[in-house]
Amino acid sequence: MEPETGLSKPVAVVACATMAFLYVAILYAPTLILRLPAPSTIKEFMIRRFICAAISSFISLVLCAFLLPLRKREATYLLGVYGIRLDHFWQAVVFPLSLTSLMYAGSFVFKSLLLVDSWKEHMHQGEGFFFDFVKAILQNFLAGLSSTASNVLAWRNYVVAPLTEELVFRACMIPLLLCGGFEIYVVILLCPILFSLAHLNHWMEIYGRQNYSLLKAFMVVGLQLGYTVIFGSYASFLFIRTGHLVAPIVAHIFCNFMGLPMLFVRRTGMVSLAFIAGAVAFICLLCPITQPHLYNDGTDDCECWHGYCS
Repeated sequence: MEPETGLSKPVAVVACATMAFLYVAILYAPTLILRLPAPSTIKEFMIRRFICAAISSFISLVLCAFLLPLRKREATYLLGVYGIRLDHFWQAVVFPLSLTSLMYAGSFVFKSLLLVDSWKEHMHQGEGFFFDFVKAILQNFLAGLSSTASNVLAWRNYVVAPLTEELVFRACMIPLLLCGGFEIYVVILLCPILFSLAHLNHWMEIYGRQNYSLLKAFMVVGLQLGYTVIFGSYASFLFIRTGHLVAPIVAHIFCNFMGLPMLFVRRTGMVSLAFIAGAVAFICLLCPITQPHLYNDGTDDCECWHGYCS
């Protein structure tokens, strides 16, 4: 891939905006365009959306392949541009996941405190020894895992949404913007804006289906958009630095699972201290852990996947 060759900035921006629009519009196509009857169950509704998200992702991948000024047209080369690679795979999973978990140090401490309180209550009631408590915890964990595997909303949050969104908003948009000649910091800021705007449809759903007031719906979606901008910037940073699509995907899944980081809990300052310590560690390790040479062999005197470091 050769930056600033054969692709202008306006074309790159229009292409990215089109992909963002299509990602949302296709979700509503069965009802608004094809006039299909509304699904009778939430499972049918979500499966229909899964299919729509897959179609929009495929269209974006094809559009991106058509527009990118590639040196080669082989499938393996194109997949590499998209960050779909097997080399350095474990680094692209373990390092970003470890880095992301630092922002949830407060949440981990809070859950640990709840676990200790539960153990004390268990012992106080004389319901067995520590081994029995651990056994009960493991049984509850396995039961929750089984329930999650059969939950269609869990499939949306932990499989379909992370995979399709990262394909469109990272794998497709970032190479287009880089080839359009945008600076790295601009790409890191621009992709999350498109990413957050693609979530505006949630305002309509919250306002229409949950009977929220107009102000409350705006506040809920505003908080969500702010979070998606922050996460989108981080995911874009991971993709640009590592060149691996799996890096932002695992971060996306982890953040969806954990929710918002816990900053403060009444009656204890340990959670806040843990959050601050984790945030400081995250900032200090952000660049060292995402050094391109950890995820790429380095070719043509460049250690990263798209040549920006040269």
